[in-house]
Amino acid sequence: MAPRKSPRERQMLVLESVIALVFVLVACVELCDGATVVDVYHLIQYDISGAPFGSRLAGLNHHATSLHFSPHADLSRTVLLIPLREFNISFVKEYIAENKPLGGLLFLLPQIFNFENKGEVGSNHLDGTEELLKNVLAELEQILIRTNLPYPVYFAFEDDNINAVLADIKKSDITGQPATATTGGYKFVVSALEPKSLVSPSITNIQGWLTGLKAGDDAHQLPTIAIVASYDTFGAAPALSVGSDSNGSGVVALLEVARLFSLLYSNPKTRGQYNLLFGLTSGGPYNYNGTRKWLRSFDQRLRESIDYAICIDSIGSWENELWIHVSKPPENSYIKQIMEDFSSVAEELGFNVNLKHKKINISNPRVAWEHEQFSRLRVTAATLSELSAAPELLEKTGGLIDSRHFVDEKAIIRGVKLVAESLARHIYGHQGKNIQIFADNSNLAVNPYYIRSWLDVLSQTPRVAPFFSKDDPFVMALKKELEDHTDEVNLQREALDGMFTFYDSTSAKLNIYQVASVTFDLLLLLVLGSYLIVLFSFLVITTRGLDDLISLFRRPPSRKVKTA
Repeated sequence: MAPRKSPRERQMLVLESVIALVFVLVACVELCDGATVVDVYHLIQYDISGAPFGSRLAGLNHHATSLHFSPHADLSRTVLLIPLREFNISFVKEYIAENKPLGGLLFLLPQIFNFENKGEVGSNHLDGTEELLKNVLAELEQILIRTNLPYPVYFAFEDDNINAVLADIKKSDITGQPATATTGGYKFVVSALEPKSLVSPSITNIQGWLTGLKAGDDAHQLPTIAIVASYDTFGAAPALSVGSDSNGSGVVALLEVARLFSLLYSNPKTRGQYNLLFGLTSGGPYNYNGTRKWLRSFDQRLRESIDYAICIDSIGSWENELWIHVSKPPENSYIKQIMEDFSSVAEELGFNVNLKHKKINISNPRVAWEHEQFSRLRVTAATLSELSAAPELLEKTGGLIDSRHFVDEKAIIRGVKLVAESLARHIYGHQGKNIQIFADNSNLAVNPYYIRSWLDVLSQTPRVAPFFSKDDPFVMALKKELEDHTDEVNLQREALDGMFTFYDSTSAKLNIYQVASVTFDLLLLLVLGSYLIVLFSFLVITTRGLDDLISLFRRPPSRKVKTA
């Protein structure tokens, strides 16, 4: 009979066995380790007058499938991974219209829609593929933000890692082995708390003045021209809503016009006999809520001093024509003057400006253009835009397709020249004269580098107002910039009207795990069980002998036998 091992030898044997077991477990964990981690952006969740819209959940823990899934598959516990390049709009409409159950949706967007992408920017001449992708994404965005979706919906951008995962998922789906708990595959996990409503979201307006040449001691006796642009955005993914064109281009134009006129107004000899009021307003996507509250904060005397207001909206993606939208009849003397000034300057610059008149309905809360808030208070105003028709509510407000890639800074430069020259000719009485006050290569020339730098800043800053903090760095930067060119700059903070409720989930980390099948789990369990039985038997034999091991499996004698 073999000699029994010493206690120290037995301890070492147990330690070696445990270490071997740990290595086996680690190897098993590696087989189920995370394949990659991806930044994802949650579809906006909001309510209008209590009616829910957008994605109502944020947490995710399901297997993934592609568009190649079986027609009879149950997707109630599955994340559907859809690249925009393979997108079928009728498929999504069908799933949404019929309320088919889904575990979740993840849309993969090309890098041209990523505001962090530093590739080629600023071109109106899109190839056929880009134009198609842009149109498809615009339609998808409108469907998603106008629907109540009872499952998590996220967006992500294409990269090598996620593309490799998608290729594996497609391969499994095509071969008839979709990811399930039985077959294994990829599992998508987003650890996120239930979204909570934002309490009392606020909007902030910024205004600054350039005081005209005083008549006597009271500059308020001078007439005023207001130049206004709304700076915030709205889109399907708040963390991606940078609005390079709508309305980043309008903000950039206003800042450059303020800079140009500050040069003129800094010299008493060239200071005009008009006060210039610059307003950067918030709440634009929500019926220009901030503009309404800003105007209502004016006293009657100030409102009556405004000759007219020019609102600048979306001028970063046009070629040969712009539109001036008005609410007052074209026969109005101020409207005629605006149109004559802008048309003559546009003709000299080589493009057209068209007039579009649209009456407003005071009883209808819908406000399609920013100038309509002025018109409701009987102040003459117009909106300069590349858009020929008013967009619908929450449409063309800086969504997913509105990235730097599609904005042409040369278009903004031409728009700035149009506004600045038209205002200057009105202020200095040069109507009908071919005099370029802001001529190229002069000290008063439009600065393309200034426009480019601010356009880049705006194109990398999501600006959905309810998600701004009280002293948001971006708002403070706008205030500081306006202070550099104007006087009496101040902020006006107001609560966003209560018909809109927003929820706080905007972005997250998606963990993608490559998990094994149940068959593998059973095999692993069998191997581990066998290993533990062998280890147990070996330890009993070496410490207590073979007889003790055999006795463990003997049937114990009955109570009668023990009594006998």
